[in-house]
Amino acid sequence: MQKSLLRRLAADRHGNFAVMAALSAPVALALAAVAIDGGSLYTERREVQALADLAAIAGAANVANADAAVLATLKANGASVAMVSGASADPAGGKVSAAVVPGRYSADAAIEAGRRFEAGRQPYNAVQVTLRRKGRLFFGGAFMQPPTIAAKAVAAATPQATFSIGSRLLKIDTADSPLLNSLLGGLLGTNVALSAMDYNALLNADVGVLDFLDQMAVKLNLTGVNYSEVLASKASIGQIAGAMANVPGLDSRSRLALQGTAAGATGAVKVPLEHLVDLGPMGRLGLGQRSPGLAVDAKALALLSAAATLANGARQVSVDTGINLPGLLDIKLSLAVGEPPQSSPWLTVGEKGAIVRTAQTRLKLVANIGSSTVQPGIKLLSVSIPLNVEVAYAEAQLKDISCTTGRPESRKVTIAARPGIAEVYLAQNDSSNFADFTRKESFSDASLAKASINLLLVNIPLLELRAMAHARMGDTTTTDLVFNEADIEARRPKTVTARDYTQSLTSSLVKNLELTPYVLGARIGLLDIALKPLQSAVLPLLDSLTSQLDPILFKLLSALGIGLGQADVRVTDATCGRSVLVQ
Repeated sequence: MQKSLLRRLAADRHGNFAVMAALSAPVALALAAVAIDGGSLYTERREVQALADLAAIAGAANVANADAAVLATLKANGASVAMVSGASADPAGGKVSAAVVPGRYSADAAIEAGRRFEAGRQPYNAVQVTLRRKGRLFFGGAFMQPPTIAAKAVAAATPQATFSIGSRLLKIDTADSPLLNSLLGGLLGTNVALSAMDYNALLNADVGVLDFLDQMAVKLNLTGVNYSEVLASKASIGQIAGAMANVPGLDSRSRLALQGTAAGATGAVKVPLEHLVDLGPMGRLGLGQRSPGLAVDAKALALLSAAATLANGARQVSVDTGINLPGLLDIKLSLAVGEPPQSSPWLTVGEKGAIVRTAQTRLKLVANIGSSTVQPGIKLLSVSIPLNVEVAYAEAQLKDISCTTGRPESRKVTIAARPGIAEVYLAQNDSSNFADFTRKESFSDASLAKASINLLLVNIPLLELRAMAHARMGDTTTTDLVFNEADIEARRPKTVTARDYTQSLTSSLVKNLELTPYVLGARIGLLDIALKPLQSAVLPLLDSLTSQLDPILFKLLSALGIGLGQADVRVTDATCGRSVLVQ
C-alpha cells in the first residue's frame, strides 16, 4: 500500500508551481534586493559625481576662497556637509564630506591626462574636489555595512591679464619733437622727421597686437602658423613699422608716420619679436583667430619705441639734442640701452606670476656754458656739467586677478611693481666701454669750471675747479598697484614711485658740492679772497643749469619708457576665465 501511495504521489502533478514558487521565492527576493540596492547606489553615485562636478567648478571660479565656494555650492544643492578639508573622512548620518585641494592644471597633450593636475603647485588655477557619502541599502543593510560612495572632479579656470611697463609719454609739445626725432633716429639708425602732431597721433593710437602679428606674418612670408611661431621669428624695424602701418582701424596720420619710419629704417638689425610681446597661452591660436573676452592692445608709439630699444642692441648712440637753452653753448648726449634681463617682454598676456621689465639704460650728458666775469681780476673761462645717469630695469609682476562677484565688471588686477634703481653722478666717466652693461662704470672728480685769476697777490692764468657728487634712488621692495574695472576700461596707467624720490634729482647734486682748485693737475690751496667769489659764482650757475637739464633728462627717459625712481604700468584687459571641468 505504501508503494502504491508513493507511485500515485510521484505521478500527481497538482501544486508543482506552488512548490517551485516557495522554493525560489528567497532567491528571487535576494536578487530583487541586490537589483534595488545596486540601482539605488548607482543613482547615488551619479548624484555625488554631479555634486563634485558643480563644487569643483565653483571652487575653480574662486580659487582664493575655494573652501567657502565648495561649501556654498554643496549646501545650495541640498547636501548636508560634515566637513570641508584637505583630506576627507567617511561621514555618517547621510552627510557629505569634501576634500578641497587647490593646484595647477596644465592643458598639455604631451602630459598624461591623469597627471595634468598637480596638487599644491602654484600659482593655483584649478581645484580638485573629492566627495564621500555613505550609501543607502534598503535590503542589504540587514546583514552588511553600507558602502562609501566617493566621487572626484577637477575644474580649472585661467585668469589672464594684458599688461605692460613703461610708456610714460602722455603728450608731445612742438619743442619736444626734435629731441624725440634725434633719440628715435639714433636708436633706429636712420633719420626720423616726425612732427608733434605725428607723435601725439601715435601716442593716442591703439594697435591690436594680434592684428599687428597677422601683418607681421605677411611681411615675413609665414603661412599656416600660430602666433607663437610668428613671435619666434626676427624682424627689422622697417618690417615692424610697416606691419603696424597696415593694422586695420589706424588713423591716417599714424599710418603715414609709420610708413615714413618704415621707409627710412635700416634693415640691418633684427629684433626678436618674442622679446617685444609674450602672448602666453594665447600664442597657440592660429593666425586670424581671437580669444574671446581678452583684448591685446598697445599704444603705437610705445610699441615702436620698445622695438627701437631692442634694435639698439646695447650699442652706444650719440644724440644731437637740437636744444638751445639760454646761456648754453652746447649739449652733448650719449645713450646706451641694454636688453631686459632674461629677455623679458615689454608687454605680456599672462597668468599670475607673469613679469615684464624695462631695459637697463645708461645716459651721459655734458652741457657747457660760456665765459663770464665774476669780479675784476676773476674771470670764468668755462663751466661744464657732466651728468651720468644709470637706471636699472624696472619690473612689474602680475600678483592677482579676481572677480569678487563672479561677473566681469567686478574684476580687479593687482600688479607688484618696482621702479628701477637710478644712480646719477656729477663726475668724469672713466669707463672705456660705456655700452658694456656687464661692467660697472667708474668715475672720478670732474672739471666743472675753468677760471683765470689776476689779483694783487694771486696770478693764475688757468685754474680748474673739480668736484664729484653722487645721488641714488630706488626701492628693493615692490609696491602693489590695484587696477579696478574703471582703470582697465580706461586703460589708465599707474605709477609706482620710490620712497626717496625727488623730482629734481640732478639739482640736488650741487646743493652740498665742494669745489676743489687744481693747477696743472695738482691740488692747491687758494686764498678765500679768490676761492669764495669763484664758488659763489659757479654754484648758482650749476644749480641753474641742472634745473634746466632735468626736463631734458626726464623727456629722454620717458620716451624710452623709463623714469628716475618711477615705473608706469598699464593693464589693458583682464579676464577671470571660465571655470570648466577638466577631469
